[in-house]
Amino acid sequence: MLHLEVITPERVMLSEDVDMVEARGALGEFGILPGHINFLTSIVPGEVRYMTDGKTRHLATSGGFAEVVADKVTFLLETAEFAEEIDVDRARRAKEKAESALKALSSDEKDYKLFELALLRAITRISTASKM
Repeated sequence: MLHLEVITPERVMLSEDVDMVEARGALGEFGILPGHINFLTSIVPGEVRYMTDGKTRHLATSGGFAEVVADKVTFLLETAEFAEEIDVDRARRAKEKAESALKALSSDEKDYKLFELALLRAITRISTASKM
């Protein structure tokens, strides 16, 4: 068993024993099973999945850090939402707003990267919500 903690600035979202964790780090997707080597990595906007008793749960995140030490996995995330908590209509509106803004900006403008990240977050939220 692994002990998983998911922490955001607002709350401790999760603190429980799980069988497996998967996430997307700066160097790509990774999975963690009991006995995994200790490591620290940044987390990019995407989905965090964990399995316990054969059931998979999904979280949408906007990024942060993950640490694995002695069968304890800790995610310190900027934001995170369980799939069932996501307001899909709001995410779709955010996606449309970001797409519209990106069409009006050139890639060298200062706000371009902000809207690009907003688009990625919205797409992640929509995708994660579809897995409920």
